Amino acid sequence: MIENELIYQMAFADIDGLTLQLGKQLLEVVGDERTFFEMSERDLVSLVGKSSRLLTRETRDASLKRAEKELEFIAATDKLTTVYHTSPCYPRRLLEVDDAPMMLYAIGDCDMNAPHVVSIVGTRHATAGGVKFCDSFVAELIELVPDVIVVSGLAYGIDIAGHRAAVNHGARTIAVMARGLNRIYPAVHRRDAIEIINHNGLLLTEYMTGDEMHRSNFLARNRIIAALSDCTIVVESASHGGSLVTASLATSYNRDVMAVPGRVNDEFSRGCNKLIATNRAALLTDAEQFVTAMGWESVNRKSQGKRRSLFVELTEQEQSVVNYLKSCEEPRRADTIASHLNLPVYQVMSMLVELDFKGIVSTMPGGRYSVF
Repeated sequence: MIENELIYQMAFADIDGLTLQLGKQLLEVVGDERTFFEMSERDLVSLVGKSSRLLTRETRDASLKRAEKELEFIAATDKLTTVYHTSPCYPRRLLEVDDAPMMLYAIGDCDMNAPHVVSIVGTRHATAGGVKFCDSFVAELIELVPDVIVVSGLAYGIDIAGHRAAVNHGARTIAVMARGLNRIYPAVHRRDAIEIINHNGLLLTEYMTGDEMHRSNFLARNRIIAALSDCTIVVESASHGGSLVTASLATSYNRDVMAVPGRVNDEFSRGCNKLIATNRAALLTDAEQFVTAMGWESVNRKSQGKRRSLFVELTEQEQSVVNYLKSCEEPRRADTIASHLNLPVYQVMSMLVELDFKGIVSTMPGGRYSVF
């Protein structure tokens, strides 16, 4: 007889194919996790009303054995905690999505329900400019919103740049891993993982230590990154890549998505530029603009200092953009502005960046723009 409730929870969450939604439905019928594992297969099928591989004695026993073994690792690992979906510590943002994991494993000490959470993702092949943007953006953001948490995937490139910027500037950061907590991947980021923990951050995963590493793990990890955050920021990306998948997932979860624009011919700007041009992401320039677009409260109200000067010089086309936005009762997207003014979208996007820098135009969620 297994007495530890945690083992039943881990085993229940471990059953392959059992989603959070289906798991909740099963528990409503069965009662609790322990009963689910102790009932005979015949009684369980009778109660549920249909047979399934999820209900077989073989499947349930295998998950129990894995959970028992995992408990040994948990007991021997400092600061490791489990967060079941019924726990008050479970991220409320994850509960808003149907494909959230039932159980999370974490090392560290960080509130996953903090009021301000942003994910920073991008290519594994980050440029010096991309890394520099991550550092300066997080440095500015922590000044404006000191309690902000930065989420990423501990991967090469932009991911690790985001984590390092958070650690270096005193922001907490959560690294969502694509494998169990017994081994850091990639191994070269082990020191970074330790620094994250030592700076009140968190290593987070849905996988147990016995889970094998699959390519699909990374896509599954991306859904947690997207759902855990209020906004996903794509710093650099090629035309295809995992960060674009994360952005797409964030959109499907009704989260904000922003992207850093780059030069048209740069390989690792094409993905970001496409997100912006197709209105799947708002254009991001700096932390001040980000905080304003998110509607977050800034502690030092820097954004109030960014006001339009009476003597700002505008080109004729820039003035036409401003005049059009003034005439609109609601914010407008770049393609709408371009169509109205009969200008190329890329040209309008460039002007909007400049106007935002001058403090005349504000970038809103959903890739929309308005005049201050």
